[in-house]
Parts: sequence; structure tokens; C-alpha cells
Amino acid sequence: MIYPENFEHKIGFDTLRLLLAENCISEIGREYVDKMRFSSRLPLIEKMLLQTGEFIQIIETGKHFPAQNYFDLRSGLEQLKVPGSYLSQEMLFDLKGSLQTLQDIQEFFQHTEEDAFPQLKLPAAEITVPGEILLHAGRIIDDKGEIKDTASEKLAAIRVKLSRKQRQVMQEVRKAFSQAKKSGWLPENAEITLRNGRAVIPVKAADKRALKGIIIDESATGQTVFIEPLNSFEVSNEILELESEERREIIAILTRFSDRLRPYIDSLIKSYRVLGLFDFIRAKALFSKKIEASLPMLTHERHLYLKKAVHPLLFLAHKDSGKTVVPLDMELTKENRLLLISGPNAGGKSVCLMTVGLLQYMLQCGLPVPVSPDSKFPVFENIFIDIGDEQSLENDLSTYSSHLLNMKYFLQHANSRSLVLIDEFGTGTEPQLGSAIAEAVLEQLVHKQTFGVLTTHYTSLKLAADRLDGAQNGAMLFDVEALKPLYRLKTGKPGSSFAFEIARKIGFPQDVLNRARKKSGGKHLRFDTQLQQLEADKINLSQKEKELAEADVTLSQQIEKYRHLTEQLEKEKKQILQQAKEEALEIVRQSNRMIENTIRQIREVQAEKETTQKLRKQLEKHKSQLEKSLTASPKTKYKKENSRKSKNRKEQPEKVEILPDRPLRPGDFVLVKDSNTVGEVVSVEGKDCYVNVNNIRLKIARDKLQRTDKKPVTKSPKVSHSGVMREINQKAAHFELTLDLRGKRADEAMALLTRYIDDALLLGIKEVSILHGKGYGILREIIREYLQSVKEIERFGDAPVELGGAGITRVFFK
Repeated sequence: MIYPENFEHKIGFDTLRLLLAENCISEIGREYVDKMRFSSRLPLIEKMLLQTGEFIQIIETGKHFPAQNYFDLRSGLEQLKVPGSYLSQEMLFDLKGSLQTLQDIQEFFQHTEEDAFPQLKLPAAEITVPGEILLHAGRIIDDKGEIKDTASEKLAAIRVKLSRKQRQVMQEVRKAFSQAKKSGWLPENAEITLRNGRAVIPVKAADKRALKGIIIDESATGQTVFIEPLNSFEVSNEILELESEERREIIAILTRFSDRLRPYIDSLIKSYRVLGLFDFIRAKALFSKKIEASLPMLTHERHLYLKKAVHPLLFLAHKDSGKTVVPLDMELTKENRLLLISGPNAGGKSVCLMTVGLLQYMLQCGLPVPVSPDSKFPVFENIFIDIGDEQSLENDLSTYSSHLLNMKYFLQHANSRSLVLIDEFGTGTEPQLGSAIAEAVLEQLVHKQTFGVLTTHYTSLKLAADRLDGAQNGAMLFDVEALKPLYRLKTGKPGSSFAFEIARKIGFPQDVLNRARKKSGGKHLRFDTQLQQLEADKINLSQKEKELAEADVTLSQQIEKYRHLTEQLEKEKKQILQQAKEEALEIVRQSNRMIENTIRQIREVQAEKETTQKLRKQLEKHKSQLEKSLTASPKTKYKKENSRKSKNRKEQPEKVEILPDRPLRPGDFVLVKDSNTVGEVVSVEGKDCYVNVNNIRLKIARDKLQRTDKKPVTKSPKVSHSGVMREINQKAAHFELTLDLRGKRADEAMALLTRYIDDALLLGIKEVSILHGKGYGILREIIREYLQSVKEIERFGDAPVELGGAGITRVFFK
């Protein structure tokens, strides 16, 4: 139950409904927007939200969903049920387009994964597209809405005769025109023209009897008459008869088609309802993207938790003006069901209340809402609101009387599954009495376990909220130093109205304020001051806690960093010591071998003097080499060894190693066959790869690439590129994804188009748009005829309606 009747107007949902309808393509989609209603059935709400959520996924993944020819032909099909009736040529054209759209929707879901979009596949399964009807419609009418010559043999024969007679008429008229021109009967610069559907010759009034024919019309001045030559007059009458015969044959064709269509009418009407539903779901998804909405958690529990919630209409208004909306965080639980918000005027109390009401209503109408996905929403059976001035002269109601009637209704119908929203609770009458009645109403709502958000300035109600179990205070924060609202809600403590502070800020007379302070007795001011100080202390404490937490995190990170470095140093130290020990042992082993070898040789030669001296010199040389080896540290040796290897690398070109073949992936380094070109794979699409070579993106066939471990060497910016590379880079820097050909002549447009397509293929562009406008469609046909001849183009077609529709051709390359 929703109360009052103008509930949607009060919370701004009527404006939101209009914005939603703007995203619809068809009238049937807008009908769904008008019929959108509040529901308390959780399964239905979940179904509507999931459908919208799945369509948002389609939009975000960039998949092309059919978005044109959403025609509502239900009423026309209903009339077609009468035997002998036939659909008009215009309706046949719309039928063909919309049936194709329905078929495209079916095919869209057939080409998705089996478990993808389950909620959208349910209505799609109800679509019926009679294949023979769509095929037959395509044989009758062309893409311009004209009946084809081949629609019937009789129509083809009639049009052949028509064409022949029309040529005969023009021949006779040209012959008479040439004679009249030679005879000087024509005004200056006269040409053959049309009058009343007939080809006529403009003749001077004075010479009108000189040319044999029928006067069809005359000029406004009467100086020129328009004559149809006598020889063409009879042929023109024959043309009229043929045109009547042509119309009769077209009616016969449409009647025969309608007879074939009639058995499918009921299933087609159902399909058009589904088409409107998809239009509606698509509009909800587009609007949800615009307000940055998400799907929160729906719960059976009595728990309302809003995190980073924003008012959608306020968000859109601020977005247009470059401002940001302060998000709302709020929680209502079974223990704290009623929130009493206080604070200064223009501090955001009413916006907070309206945000809660609008988001809850939107969600129960099946619309995603702009909150964090962590938010939780229960499903309420009733939502009641009391906001604004409802005085009525007709019913002799004052503002306060209307408020009392609302309170009476709330108390009669509210229960534990109700949400009550009351703005300026208790106002409208004498403050002491008004606050007393409001306090009693508050107690009754607490007793009924009703959920609600209420705003007030009355201190007695703030105190009552502290005292009552199930109620809590909340305050809209206010910057005391800058004297401006912060638009942030803080629960737990009541807020001050800051009446004196705001009055002082706007320059209210100080002597008047001083007298007001004395009259207030100071007690209330001290209460407000204490509230301000408490809130200020709480904010400062929260800030200090935040700073301490950040410092603690930083300190933990530094400790972890130093611990890691210490472990690494200790590990390297052990490695260096172990290496030194191994080298020392090797030196000792080499020395022992040298000494033993020397002793053995001395014994073998029986200590000849010359041989002994020679061996002693070798021993001294080896000793010197060992001393040098001991003085060199492992680190120094490592540097020398690396320096030597580096030198060798510079001297000898590194060979490219071909790695085992496997499917290429982005990030692989590849060598172009029959060249020394090495690059990095950016993306793989079918049999082609996009490879980054010297910061230039090239499209290369997969079979021309070999995987390698050699990284591409990026050339310095100082190294000059070849002329071809410079030209490619210049083209890439100035290439636009849209080519505007509006207003161009056909030859001029084709020259620009061919050059543009060549550049797109050279740069490896995947998608471009050709802007040609709608007009008579001549330029569009020429462009598409050329595009069809380019084998590198995968497909092309109209842009989505919201992006330009038939005025733009989108081109997708292979």
C-alpha cells in the first residue's frame, strides 16, 4: 500500500518515470514504463531486478543487441482478424522490420552460453516468428518500403507497360518542346515541367493556340500557359489507367499476404508484447548506467542498510553542473527501527528522507538503485509519507489539519512491515502542543514496530528518541567554524538547529540576537553547545584514530621491508662465505698438486742443478698467481666475468632462438619469417595477430610468425625512421574513427571513403563509422555498395538508434 495518492509526485518518482521513458524506442516500451507499479512480492522484484542486471551486463560487454524497428503493430493485427481486410503497405514495411528484430533477438540469445542471461532468455523463449511470413514479406516489399516488381507476375507486366508509356510520353513532349522552341513560342529559359502529374510545356499566352495540345494550367500572371501536347495527352490517360490497375494489383497482393498472416495473429501479438518488454528492460538498464545504479541485496530480514546511497535526480542535476553528491550511509534494524533526524535548515534532512523513500520505492518497482552493492533492502508492504504543505480550500483543511489526517492514517494502517517517512515532525501548530502530539505518535509507531525516518527541530522529540527502545537519534553534521552544512548523517546523537549561528552568518542584527539569547533562558543554547562540542570531539577522535591506523600500517610495511632485506643480506652473506671457502679449498688443492709434482720431477732427474732451478721458477710463478687469486674477492671476480661476457656479447651478434610452436598469446615475442623483425604480440584475432614493432601496431598473418625468446629492441627516438614508418605514424596520430561525408557529391565522397578505408586497413583499425545522413538515401546506397566490394570488411550496418540510426553506417573489419 502506498499513501498518499500523490506519493510518486512527492518523492520525485514521476520525474524519474519521464526520464526512463526517454530511453524507450517504442510506444509499447513507454506503455510498460507507465504501467510500472510498486510490488511487495519478493520473487517478482528479484526477477525484474535480475532482468535489468543482465541487460546491464550486455551493455557493459559491448555485445550488439537489436535496437531498431521496435514497432507496436498489435492494434493493426487485431483489425486484421476480420476476413477480407488487408494490411497497408506501410504496415507491411513495419511488420517486416519488426519481425526481423524479433528474430534477431532470438538469435542473440541462441549464440550466448547456455547459462548466460537466464532471466532474459525466459521472455525471449515466448517470441514466435513465422519464418514463411518473414520470407514472404521480404519478397513483396523492399528496404525502402516499396512493393517489388517481382511481388507478382501481373504487377511486373503492368509496370513494364507503365515504363514504356512514360518513355513514350516524354518522347512526344520533347518533340513538341523542340518545335515550340524553334518557333519562338516559349518564354526565355523555359523547360519541360510537371503540372497535375503531367509533363507539360510552358508557352507564351499569345502563342497558346500555335501549339496543338490541352491547356493544363497557367501562371499566376497569366502570361504563361502550360500545355500538354495532343500526341502525349492520350498516352497520359493510358498511364492513369495503368496506375489504377497497379494499385488494384498491390491491394490484391496485400490481401493474399494478409490471408496467410491471419492464423499467426494471436502469437504475433504476444511476441510484440515481449518486444515492448525488452524495450522497457533496455531503457531501465540504460537509465541505471546513467545514475550509476547497482543491484543491492534483498533480504527477508527487517534490516535496512544504505551504504553510499545518493538521490538519483540530485545526482543527475549535480552531474550536469559538475558537482558531486555527498553519499548517505544509514541503517535501520529491528532494535533501532525509527530514526529521528535533526540539524540545521538546508542541512540535508529532507533530502536524506526523500532519498530513503525514493530508493526503496524504485527497488520495489524493479529498478536498480544508486547504492553500494553491499547495501541491504527489506521488502515493505506499505510506504507512507508526510511531506510538504497539503492544505486544501475545498475541504477546509489547514496545513496542520492535513498533517493530523496523515498521522491518523499512519496509526491506523502501519505495522511491522511498513516504512513511514515524516518531514518536519510536529510542526504546523503551537510548538509545545505540537511536540506533545508528535511525541505520542512517535511512541505509538515504536509500539507498532514500524520502520521510519522522521525529521524535526523539537528538543522534546530528540529526548524521547533517546528514551524509547526502538528509536534512535541522528544528526546532519554542520561545520561550526565555516558555518556551513556538511550534508553527512551521523546516527547516535541528536543535532542542533544552529539557529543563532546561521542568523549571525547572514548578518542578523547582533543586538536582536543578544535579546533572543536572554529570552531563550540559555538552557537550550547550552544543550546545543554541548551537542556541538560532543560532535566536534567525536570527529577529531575519529580523525586521530584514522591517522594512527594509517601510521600503524606504514610502520608494519617498513618493518616487513627491513625484515625482508635482512633475510636477503644474510642469505647473500652465506653464499659469499661458502663460495670463498670453496675457492680457498681449490687453491690449497692446486698448491699441493704443484708441490708434489715438483718433488716428483726432482727425484726423477736426480736433482740436476739446472732442472731444479727451472722447477723452482715455475713454483714461484704459481705462488704469485695464487696470491693474486686470494686478493681478488668473489664479487670482483663476478664483475670482471660479467664485463668479459658483456664485451663478448657486443662483439658477436646474438642469435635468435626459435621456441617450440604453440598458440600465440598477448605478450609473446615473435620473429617475422624471412626477416630480422622482432615484435611483441598485442592481441590475437582469428588467423591474424596485432604485433607491436618499434611502437607501431601491425596486422600480420599468424602463419608468418615464429615464437622466440628475443625481446624486441626499441629504437631510440633520435634514430630516424624510414619514410614509410613516418607516414604510418602520422596517419595513426591523425586518424579519426568517424568519417563525415554529409553534403559531399558522390564522386567526392567516394574518393574520401576509399582513402579512409585504405588508411583504416593499414593501421589495423577494427571498427569505424561513416556519417552520411539520411536524406533520400542515395549517398548511403553508394557507400554501402563500395563497402560490399572490400573483402577485408567483415560486416556493416546501421548504428544504434541512440547513436544516429540509419544516418550512420558502422563498419567492422575482419
